[in-house]
Amino acid sequence: MSTHLFPTYKRWDLTFESANGDTITTPDGREFIDLMSGIGTVNMGHNHPEIVGAVEKQLHRGWHGSNFFQYDQQEQVAAQLADMTGLHRVFFANSGTEANEAAIKLARKATGREEIVSFTQSFHGRTYGSMAATGQAKIHEGYAPLPDGFTYAPYNDTEQAEKYITSDTAAVIVETIQGEGGVVPGTQAFLEKVDTLAKANGALLIIDEVQTGMGRTGEQFSYQKFGLDPDIVTVAKGLGNGFPVAAMMGKEALQSYFGPGSHGTTLGGNPLAMAAVHATLNVLNTPGLLSGVEAKSKHALQHLREQCEASEMVTEVRGAGLMIGIACGQPVAPILTKLQEKGVVALPAGEKVIRLLPPLTISEERLAQGLDTVMGAIKETAKTKA
Repeated sequence: MSTHLFPTYKRWDLTFESANGDTITTPDGREFIDLMSGIGTVNMGHNHPEIVGAVEKQLHRGWHGSNFFQYDQQEQVAAQLADMTGLHRVFFANSGTEANEAAIKLARKATGREEIVSFTQSFHGRTYGSMAATGQAKIHEGYAPLPDGFTYAPYNDTEQAEKYITSDTAAVIVETIQGEGGVVPGTQAFLEKVDTLAKANGALLIIDEVQTGMGRTGEQFSYQKFGLDPDIVTVAKGLGNGFPVAAMMGKEALQSYFGPGSHGTTLGGNPLAMAAVHATLNVLNTPGLLSGVEAKSKHALQHLREQCEASEMVTEVRGAGLMIGIACGQPVAPILTKLQEKGVVALPAGEKVIRLLPPLTISEERLAQGLDTVMGAIKETAKTKA
């Protein structure tokens, strides 16, 4: 097919026509169970009526005025986020990488230090600062020289963390579960140690919740599961249920370092985005939604682990909430292709991990159907390889 697009994505032989709830439909009428949620963005399901209605209402009132105007919607959403996190200062952007760029800039300015510590196999974005914070060589290839001042400590290694986090450190940026790095959960001991070391050395703790936030792991934000005390939290993806929007949230003491002219964005926090976020937060806080995520997670993980016990291909099932990784002993691309043939879409996380990120609103029955299809595709692929 002729295209004028840069080939930055290995696109599937599927065309998106429409979506509703946990179902994606192609122009020829094929329906797919969605176990990827737009890479963890459409957490409340496609075409959610409350969220669509809020955006549609704002659409007719106005899209953009600029951040020189007072936006009541921004204040309303910032207050919601502050109530949820205890972080009382918010900067709105358009994507996770922008939120992480803002966090890195704020940390360096607030501490007067340069060094940012992140972790091997992390992912924080593709702009220069966030890419430099990403601990994956393949993301860096072809873009040298990267900005100075970034070091990568081994993930889940408390002893090594002590060597990397020092009095020279401006901030530590960490994911509680490494998403792009393979759906690898941080241990309680490791994450607590990182938090303690940051505070002991006068460094800021930045938690990247771009993929793990907004209920994905069964809490509003995943750091809450571990009892951590971050100085800065970044969130995007599910924040607007797929609408392009992000936020960097910080403690009150940081507000003086981001004064007029210190940072900015033309479109960040526009009224359409704020309408999407406000409605999404309302849905997220619906009684029973998060407990439902925990219940579905428990059943899903138990079911997958039982099914995978006898599998020679699967080495581990891991994750939290509805962020699940199935680690395999070989590349998973053929499995994902077979899944599409069977009417399910899912993602890789690295070369050998199947990543499942279904909408949080998916029913138990629909989720079970999708998981059975995943296991069927794994078994069929194993037979083919044998």
